[in-house]
Amino acid sequence: MTSQTPDQTPDQTPDAAASGTWKLGDLEVNRLGFGAMRLTQNGPAFAPGAAPSDRGRAIGVLRRAVELGVNHIDTAAFYFSPLRSANELINTALAPYPDDLVITTKVGPGRALSGEFLPHATPGQLRGQVEENLRQLGRDHLDVVNLRIVGTDSIAERFGALAELRQAGLIRHLGLSNVLPGHLAEARAIAPVVCVQNLYGLGAAPEQEAFLRTCGEQGIAYVPFYSIAGTGREAGASGAEHPEVLAVARAHGVGAAEIRLAWTLHRGPHVLAIPGTGNPDHLTANVAAGSLRLSAEDLALLDSAGRSA
Repeated sequence: MTSQTPDQTPDQTPDAAASGTWKLGDLEVNRLGFGAMRLTQNGPAFAPGAAPSDRGRAIGVLRRAVELGVNHIDTAAFYFSPLRSANELINTALAPYPDDLVITTKVGPGRALSGEFLPHATPGQLRGQVEENLRQLGRDHLDVVNLRIVGTDSIAERFGALAELRQAGLIRHLGLSNVLPGHLAEARAIAPVVCVQNLYGLGAAPEQEAFLRTCGEQGIAYVPFYSIAGTGREAGASGAEHPEVLAVARAHGVGAAEIRLAWTLHRGPHVLAIPGTGNPDHLTANVAAGSLRLSAEDLALLDSAGRSA
C-alpha cells in the first residue's frame, strides 16, 4: 500500500509525496498531511479569549500545503476561534477542491458559539454535526468522518448512526478518534473502519504501541494527534527536549519537531502524520520531515529517549 522515494536534498522544494502513501478505503493520501486545529487562533487551541489568526496568512498556509503535495487535511466544525472557522478557511482557500484532496472531519464534540464545549452528541444529534460540516466545507459528502469519543462506554449506537449516514451517501468512509481497542472491534462489527486517530508520539505507553500494531495488522491507518506537542497538547510543544532527540536533529540538520514527525512515520507504513501550524515556515519544515530517513542508530537513540520519557 505504500511507496517510498529517496531522501530529499537541501536544495529541493519539499514534497509530501516523499512520505509515501496509504489508502483510506479507496482514497489514496500522502502519509504527511495537515491538521487544521491550530489554524484559527494565535496561541493554544480552544483557549478562552484567543486572538483570531490572520485570515490571509491562514489561507496562504492552506494553499501552500496543497502546493507542497499535502492531500490529506484533518479538520472539524468545532475547530474555531472568534471570527475564524477551520472549515470555512479550508473552503475559501481550496474550493473548488483538487480531485485528490481528502478532507477528514470528526464529530462527537460540540461547542457553543461562545467557545465552551458541550456534552458529546447523542446518536440523534450526529446527523446535524455531519450536515454542519457539509455546509461549512461546501461539500455534498464527507470523505472521512471520525467519531470522537471520551470514556469507555459502548459506541455501537453512535457509530451505527454514522453508518446509516454512510449508507445514505453523506459519508464515504468512517474512522474513530480517542478510542480503545474494544471500541475498534465494536465499530468494525457495524461498518468498515479506515482509520484510528489517537494520542501518540515518542514515549507512548506499551498499550498504545500494541494498538498501533493491531491497526496495521487489520489494514487500518493509525493517525497520531499531538505527535509533536506530546504532553503540551493544545498548547503545543514546550519545555526541554530530550538530548537524544536533539542529537539526531543535529545529525540531520533539522529541528526536533521534524525528527519527532519522522520517527512517527517510521512506526509503520500505515501510520500517517497530520501536524498543524499557522506558520508557513513551520509548514515547510513539517512537510520536509516526510523525506527524512532515520537510520537504525537514529531509531535506537530515539527509542531510548522514549523509554526515559
